[in-house]
Amino acid sequence: MAIQQLTGPWPTNNYGPGYTCQGPTLNVSPFVTKSHSYALPFQSTVRTPYYDPTDDDENGVPDNPGNILYFQELPSGQKNNHALNFGISATVSIPLDSGLQNRCKAAADTQNALQRQILANKRLDFELSRLRHCGELAQKGIAFHPKSQFYVICSDVILKPKPGQVLPHVHQIKVSKPDAKPSKPGSDPAAPKHAHGLTQPSQPYPLTVKPFSPSS
Repeated sequence: MAIQQLTGPWPTNNYGPGYTCQGPTLNVSPFVTKSHSYALPFQSTVRTPYYDPTDDDENGVPDNPGNILYFQELPSGQKNNHALNFGISATVSIPLDSGLQNRCKAAADTQNALQRQILANKRLDFELSRLRHCGELAQKGIAFHPKSQFYVICSDVILKPKPGQVLPHVHQIKVSKPDAKPSKPGSDPAAPKHAHGLTQPSQPYPLTVKPFSPSS
């Protein structure tokens, strides 16, 4: 009996279309064999006849040839045989040209980096699309209910005013009474003095200023 180890196909790793690499392999194969042999028909004893050796006339010829006095039984020695064998068979396969393996691994790393970049681009497109749609719906007053399972989709989107946009607001303008005499030559005492955030010693009155729009 012999145990034969056959080298099968090398393990192959695929990293996308056209990127296939094979490396060194170690094949370990344990084995257990058991054998049982026996003979048929099975006889535990062997019967040997004992012939009559009587020779009364002493002529060297038995007086009763073929006469069996008795049978002698002896162990036959026949028995069943059992055998149990076990062991391990190992094979190591190493490619002779390691440069091919290194270039294949470098190409596989590049392919994995490209796949990760494509995934990152898809993620960026998804986040920008989510931001745009959530912002447009927020401007229209449309939103998910806080108890909805989809409320978290737009929960981190913040709506801010556009840069350069003038929102409706109110200024508090304080105007002082005209002096009896102008403080400087050429000044008009009847002209009101308007200042944002400046306080003059007089009794102010509030004015409301709304931003100009083309539709006004």
